[in-house]
Amino acid sequence: MKKTLTLSLGTFYIYSNYLVAEINRGETVTIESNELLEDIAQKYFGSKKFVYITHRINSYAVDPLTYTRTSQIKNLAGFAVVSKNYVALSNAEIEKIFLKKPVGLFSNLDEAIDWAQSILKP
Repeated sequence: MKKTLTLSLGTFYIYSNYLVAEINRGETVTIESNELLEDIAQKYFGSKKFVYITHRINSYAVDPLTYTRTSQIKNLAGFAVVSKNYVALSNAEIEKIFLKKPVGLFSNLDEAIDWAQSILKP
């Protein structure tokens, strides 16, 4: 399954057990905009476990308190950050503190997808 959602916050690619998010340049992800992730999780994954992969190809901000809410998504099995930018990965190291789910940091999307598949294995 691959479905593409183009929304005001960014583009979301939904697969059978993970989603890839490409947030638009200049956006700020807040607790309110994070409700979008909750809606996508409910609609496309139901109670099935999935991994959220943020492909940081654009520069944007994240309110770290958002991760407190993200951690409450029961079927979220993991959270991956993909970026070739050192600063973005350094920021992700700090963001990990706020997430209560497994977090992976990667320089390419294929590695993140492999990691997602590995943590979803029964």
